[in-house]
Amino acid sequence: MDPFDKIMEAVDFIRKKSPLHPRVGVVLGSGLGEFAARVEEAAAIPFADIPHFRKVSVAGHAGRLVLGTVGGAAIAVLQGRYHYYEGHAIEDVVFPVRVLGKLGIQSLLLTNAAGGIGRTLRPGDLMIIRDHINLMGLNPLRGANDERLGPRFPDMSAVYDPAFQEVIAAAQAEIGLEPKRGVYLALSGPSYETPAEIRMLAALGADAVGMSTVPEAVSARHMGLRVAGISCVTNLAAGISKQPLSHREVTETAERVKNDFIRLLGIVIPRMT
Repeated sequence: MDPFDKIMEAVDFIRKKSPLHPRVGVVLGSGLGEFAARVEEAAAIPFADIPHFRKVSVAGHAGRLVLGTVGGAAIAVLQGRYHYYEGHAIEDVVFPVRVLGKLGIQSLLLTNAAGGIGRTLRPGDLMIIRDHINLMGLNPLRGANDERLGPRFPDMSAVYDPAFQEVIAAAQAEIGLEPKRGVYLALSGPSYETPAEIRMLAALGADAVGMSTVPEAVSARHMGLRVAGISCVTNLAAGISKQPLSHREVTETAERVKNDFIRLLGIVIPRMT
């Protein structure tokens, strides 16, 4: 089946399950899925039920599409995501974002758990992504371009919408958080980075490092969506932290800051419409 037809088949299935016309899409990263419980008038659809969606295998990712409202804004929440390191093809990694784009969203909020590299970042910080560096070794737009999704050579001068960055910073100040911004760098994973690699990434200008987000951001901009990004700094990167890195630390830190995170999203999302 043609890739575009697969997207539209998934869209048609979702529309039969819910009459909602979402305007904002949200992707919830590792350990951050509890926000979905705050969605009002919610209709939840397991990824496994949606045509051409794949199984989610990473701890902390529920694997559901939740449709509903937050602060009066109609939203579509991906409670979990696919990662390239799971063995998925890159077109499958970005497939859910493509579906949300064709479902009608105009803006997309990406969240993730990340290792902190920047000197001012500490575990528990919610970093506003101002730009990214793609060192995953691949691009989701490689291959034949479908003009129904976007142009062959999309501009990436401002992947993360400057106005949305200000919206997030203002919301952080409202709830007593210090706004911090930085550059997110994506690697393919799944192994964590070595101290030597972290020194290299710092020299390249990275403030946080993770294994997601960039393919989704690129695909969303290809479709003309406005994008915002927030990294939950769940640990200090290798060589900065004196402790061995583990996914358990990631989920524990996300659990610790979930209330601030949920409050922040509750303010930000209605302002992204």
